Amino acid sequence: MSKNRPKPPSQTRLTPWVGRLMLSQAVVFVLLKSVFTAPVFTEVLRFLPTQALQRPWTFLSYLFVHQDILALGANLLLLFAFGPPVERRFGSRDFLLYYLYCGFGAAAFALGLTSIMAVPAMVGATGAALGVALAFAFGGSGTATRLLPFQLNLSPRALIMLLAGINLVLALWVAGGIGHLGYLGGLAAGYLFFRIQRLAGRRQRKEPKSITRRPVMAPMPVRQGGTITEVRPALALPEPREEYPAEEVDRVLDKISAFGIQSLTADERRFLDEASKRKRKDLH
Repeated sequence: MSKNRPKPPSQTRLTPWVGRLMLSQAVVFVLLKSVFTAPVFTEVLRFLPTQALQRPWTFLSYLFVHQDILALGANLLLLFAFGPPVERRFGSRDFLLYYLYCGFGAAAFALGLTSIMAVPAMVGATGAALGVALAFAFGGSGTATRLLPFQLNLSPRALIMLLAGINLVLALWVAGGIGHLGYLGGLAAGYLFFRIQRLAGRRQRKEPKSITRRPVMAPMPVRQGGTITEVRPALALPEPREEYPAEEVDRVLDKISAFGIQSLTADERRFLDEASKRKRKDLH
């Protein structure tokens, strides 16, 4: 009689901060709908770009205020689907900071939009959740991703385009007094984060190229008959070697820097192992 093998805990359980964020958003929603029902409580916590500088706490507090149960459910679903893998790669502390950073970036983006258009008040964690989804996509190997619970196989690029498109549709046609357009700032903040991290990683790995000088072989005196002539020894030809593209090495190292070595695929691990062996051989 065969027994079903349980999945590893890391694949079946919520990670610490994903669970805490989901619980806190649900608790705040219940409190605002049942206890603190006066509009003033929501107004104090929501992010209104025209009052942002007078209420700086709202750059983050709006993340825990949701307009209705559908908005709350959508954000909890995004966080549940994409948050745990990202937290496992980042670590709990860095994941929380990244989540808040993307939420802050969405609010800052909405504030910047006020210079060209009117932006409604923002409530909800959509901006931060979109940033987490972007981190999930960037951590993939470029293969199709199954979007649960919808059973859709999407490439990372298609996944981000789908989420951004849905948010854009909501912003243009189903706004409902909510600044959906500002939530795209969460994607922009996440993209900026990974671009800066990648550039910083490449800068740290750059080393000044050493000048390789061709060895000069001293002539050796050789007697031929009654005369002595000088003969230079022949230089050994270099062994043929397999080249590893610097761009591919940089890409793999950037992925380790962002998500840890556990995010590499089997082919990427094999490639990095072979490249490191060649590097050690060259040094010796």
